[in-house]
Amino acid sequence: MLKILIPTLMLVPTTWLAPAKWLWPTTLTHSMLIALISLSWLKNAMETGWSTLSPFLATDLLSTPLLVLTCWLLPLMILASQNHTATEPINRQRMYITLLTSLQIFLILAFGATEVIMFYVMFEATLIPTLILITRWGNQTERLNAGVYFLFYTLAGSLPLLVALLLLQNYTGTLSLLTLPYSHPLHLSSNADKLWWAGCLLAFLVKMPLYGVHLWLPKAHVEAPVAGSMVLAAVLLKLGGYGMMRMIPMLDPLTKELGYPFLIFALWGVIMTGSICLRQTDLKSLIAYSSVSHMGLVVGGILIQTPWGFTGALILMIAHGLTSSALFCLANTNYERTHSRTMLLARGLQIILPLMTTWWFIASLANLALPPLPNLMGELMIISSLFNWSWWTLVLTGVGTLITASYSLYMFLMTQRGPLPSHIIGLDPSHSREHLLMALHLLPLLLLILKPELIWGWAG
Repeated sequence: MLKILIPTLMLVPTTWLAPAKWLWPTTLTHSMLIALISLSWLKNAMETGWSTLSPFLATDLLSTPLLVLTCWLLPLMILASQNHTATEPINRQRMYITLLTSLQIFLILAFGATEVIMFYVMFEATLIPTLILITRWGNQTERLNAGVYFLFYTLAGSLPLLVALLLLQNYTGTLSLLTLPYSHPLHLSSNADKLWWAGCLLAFLVKMPLYGVHLWLPKAHVEAPVAGSMVLAAVLLKLGGYGMMRMIPMLDPLTKELGYPFLIFALWGVIMTGSICLRQTDLKSLIAYSSVSHMGLVVGGILIQTPWGFTGALILMIAHGLTSSALFCLANTNYERTHSRTMLLARGLQIILPLMTTWWFIASLANLALPPLPNLMGELMIISSLFNWSWWTLVLTGVGTLITASYSLYMFLMTQRGPLPSHIIGLDPSHSREHLLMALHLLPLLLLILKPELIWGWAG
């Protein structure tokens, strides 16, 4: 673990000491090297149990794919942000990269933690850099409002979790993820235990976000700069899913009954947020709502606690991380050229930026889960395990996938096809930096088709 963590920590002095002219190239190269070294974690992914153990950190089949995704994303965020921060004073650029690096440090410590309290502290710590990114580098004045929503939703959800964890520590005497599965099963029957169950899962459901407590997400996404949107969609939402997968085995007898309302909210949310996407005018808002709908499926897959459900949830989390991050990058390339997120104002871009249209096409198809992409693999596993649990869920998930296909195609056709408005003839051509960025998002997604066992968790 340290061979990744120490170079990531050293990125901070590198950022502040690099000459202004070399700031972006050095940080990009440095973070790309970290990302490439992190791929070495995947070689243990088929062994049983934990690997790369150190006193506080370890990787197992669940955290490895998420850790690699975290490391892979930092160079992509640096690539994406280079253009729109270029006009800022150099110290602010350094601060921006430092915040992105600190996010990566907290995320590695959160996903790698073997102690639940350490996971909780890092889970909360990711809030601070994200909040600064949204409120300082956001686009509109509403960014402060978005920051407040983000902060209070997350805090209100995660304070009960701390109390729940302290109670668990009192009862079992340990909070180590290595020993918790082997401790005495909890006898959960009283009403207080039901409250404890809710406390354990609420923080993660807000972070996912579950439909109903999702209002902070579209606001945060729309107001955040491109790197903020990327890291929110790709990794921060996955913290919720990861935490749920870790906690659910300890809440065993209760989830069967108490999970019902949350399952219903999640599956109803897939349909509702999909319908909201169909009438969106704002491009970033559409992609943000589509994240809520995909995460609804993940919540469903985790709450029914079957090996297939868990595997599907993990695969969908990784695939969605790469896909939605790619879509936010594409939306940002449009925004940098037209300075508007309204889809009606930037149409028919296929005529002037044909190669960008190819990237849009692949990313939209990935978003609607085209076979044989991992997105479909994850969705199919979740849908089949839900169907096995109760065949009524097929109605909800079936309508949900139909709507997903509709809004993904709607987004593609709206932005790329149709007549070119006369006011956007003089756009900049697309840069090789942007093509590299898209390739680094979508190539891993396409390559995972060939070796899906890297990301399917414990099912192997």
